[in-house]
Amino acid sequence: MTGKRSIFEEVDEARPKAAPKGGGIDAGRRGARRGIRLWLMILFALVVVMIAVGGLTRLTDSGLSITEWKPVTGALPPMSEAVWQEEFDKYRAIPQYELLNKGMSLAEFKAIYWWEWGHRQLGRVIGLVWALGFFGFLLVRQIPRGWAGRLLVLGALGGAQGAIGWWMVSSGLTDGMIAVASYRLATHLGLAFVILGLIAWYVMALGREERALMQARRAREVRLFGLSTGLMHFAFLQILLGALVAGIDAGRSYTDWPLMAGGLLPPDMMDLAPWWRNFFENPGTVQFIHRLSGYLLLAFAVVVWLRGRRSAHGVTRGAFNAVFAVLLVQVVLGITTVLYVAPWPLAIAHQFVAVLLWVAILRARFLSLYPRATSIRGGQA
Repeated sequence: MTGKRSIFEEVDEARPKAAPKGGGIDAGRRGARRGIRLWLMILFALVVVMIAVGGLTRLTDSGLSITEWKPVTGALPPMSEAVWQEEFDKYRAIPQYELLNKGMSLAEFKAIYWWEWGHRQLGRVIGLVWALGFFGFLLVRQIPRGWAGRLLVLGALGGAQGAIGWWMVSSGLTDGMIAVASYRLATHLGLAFVILGLIAWYVMALGREERALMQARRAREVRLFGLSTGLMHFAFLQILLGALVAGIDAGRSYTDWPLMAGGLLPPDMMDLAPWWRNFFENPGTVQFIHRLSGYLLLAFAVVVWLRGRRSAHGVTRGAFNAVFAVLLVQVVLGITTVLYVAPWPLAIAHQFVAVLLWVAILRARFLSLYPRATSIRGGQA
């Protein structure tokens, strides 16, 4: 028989409360989001370094120094003078040596060989870091729901990038070539920026819980998101055009600005036959298109920036201000690089700022889709 209970006693006081069960939204919280985000940040840094090393490999004309593709055994550099001589003999059999570097010494060959070997080795390191991270998180079942496929795509794109890299190099080993084909270089660089962009987007997405992202999406700024998406595509096109310029050293062909060889249009714009080759191989035509695209990109960026300044969210406004500031720096760097005949420090700086601009645009686009709410005092909610 139970004893008497006080009328002031809480009815549910003795009953243990069941812990609330998370629903589908909370499922996104499971998994090592912070660990995966840190791993992706490491991959991001490695890809940025890879782009810079690739640029230096191109600027030093080192990309054709290794004439074979050995994804596994190529990880070891030549270990003896006999092997070095064998590699040098292979290089002396390609057109670049005969047409550009005839008479090069073994010591000079080693200098360019190390650049290309380092570039390829860094690619192997990136692949290893991806594999260790992905399969490690997969084995301990710490990948959040819906993320395994996205992370697997990164590895697949990385593998494709290695194959495209060899496809690019092989174009420079054919008769009459002293460098790789510019359109293949553009493909290689373009995929690098795609991979970099995906990593950046994933890092931003993993920085907030799924529930927070779903709530933020309700306040998305559709028009601003559309404009930033257009700006992203336009910037990507400009990056590809820049690769075409770099592939044929078109940046060193016309070194006056705003004119080209004293005129609005460069001379001999359509000299090559068939006509379509001028858009890939004519230095004047390629540089003119790159310049014109840059002017149009700047004009469109002004429109996007003015719209971004009207955002209701302070963090989003700041993101679009950053995009415009970085773009102005990039424009100045581009002009300076042309005026000084593209020395390697300026050329690499121009490429690095392109990376900053790319990430800044992606961040502004992300915040347009998932804005951060701010309190009346300006703090983030």
